Amino acid sequence: MAASSQAPVPPALSAEQAKAVLAEVIKAFGAPENAQRMEEARDNACNDMGKMLQFLLPVATQIQQDVIKAYGFSSDGEGGLFLRRAGCSEPAGAAGLPAHPPFLAGVLKFARLIKSYESQDPEIASMSGKLKAMFLPPMTLPPHGVGTGGVAAS
Repeated sequence: MAASSQAPVPPALSAEQAKAVLAEVIKAFGAPENAQRMEEARDNACNDMGKMLQFLLPVATQIQQDVIKAYGFSSDGEGGLFLRRAGCSEPAGAAGLPAHPPFLAGVLKFARLIKSYESQDPEIASMSGKLKAMFLPPMTLPPHGVGTGGVAAS
């Protein structure tokens, strides 16, 4: 007997179908009303990562969900997209951050599907990078390599 409390299986999309949905999501960010919503959220965030979690990512997530729900990515179930994309392992509601709204589940499932195709399809990888760049600030990594391990050279 199957347990009825199991999470629903995410939609099975081929790489080509996933690419088409990803293109539609990217196009949605370019729509005038969504571009305006994103600009207002960026202005409110003032380049502060905490404020980006508060203002920008919810708008970006909703724009994505508005597109992907037509392809079976429901808005119920697990969340956590905000903190995972920000590189934080704190649970929802921790560290003074609000608990995640329910529409994150579909976006998280879609993100996982896209991630699974990135290594197989360079175009999907490129499109995924373009999408992330629309709502995540560029991250610069500290230099590493020979002579830069935090140890002073003598």
